[in-house]
Amino acid sequence: MLRVLAVDDEEPALEELLYLLRADPRIRSAEGATGATEALRRIGGAVEAGRDDPAAIDVVFLDIHMAGLTGLDVAQLLAGFAAPPLIVFVTAHEDFAVQAFDLKAVDYVLKPVRRERLAEAVRRVAEQVGDRSAPVIDTAGDQIPVELGGVIRFVPIDDIAYAEAQGDYARLHTATGSHLVRVPLTTLEERWRTRGFVRIHRRHLVALGRIDELRLDAGSMSVRIGTAELAVSRRHTRALRDLLMRQTGR
Repeated sequence: MLRVLAVDDEEPALEELLYLLRADPRIRSAEGATGATEALRRIGGAVEAGRDDPAAIDVVFLDIHMAGLTGLDVAQLLAGFAAPPLIVFVTAHEDFAVQAFDLKAVDYVLKPVRRERLAEAVRRVAEQVGDRSAPVIDTAGDQIPVELGGVIRFVPIDDIAYAEAQGDYARLHTATGSHLVRVPLTTLEERWRTRGFVRIHRRHLVALGRIDELRLDAGSMSVRIGTAELAVSRRHTRALRDLLMRQTGR
């Protein structure tokens, strides 16, 4: 049974969210706050009181655009707490999904909030709260949020074979399809360097472990990943060949 604090500076939106939350049988209590200052005061008191106190808060359903401090500001402040509540962002704007991902949000729900989508967010929270004696697994670094038909989903990074630059966006390719995210390829390159991703071209970032073949033809190089054949630029050719040689132990 979850103890919830919902935060939104628009009272109609807050009341609607509280109505939906209180209708979920997994919610023990759902209280509201109409701004960041009030929310931080209540969360601070709850954290100080401890998880066993009646005023404890398991999760904060947090709007992003608010007067004064934004929901992202609140989440950054909560990250400094010793034992902060979990966070679910509830917003009309899909542009902040990557920041939410970086702040280790459990979920990212778009307005207008649908009952079924909110139920999924509650399920994810309940799974993480689970047995409080077990350590909380940090999965934020293992997934990336993508938008599918107005719903934010989290795709495991290990499922991504390669990423393709599309202006200020990147298209992520998996075995089951592709997803467009509002993140430049250079940002993904920096974040995923330690996860085995390498730049082979200004347009492509690939997972080394997903390369099926390395092809040389008249001095040019390409790699095959599944059915996709991707060119390797001259400036990346030697580094990629050295990496693959080391990976195979040659």
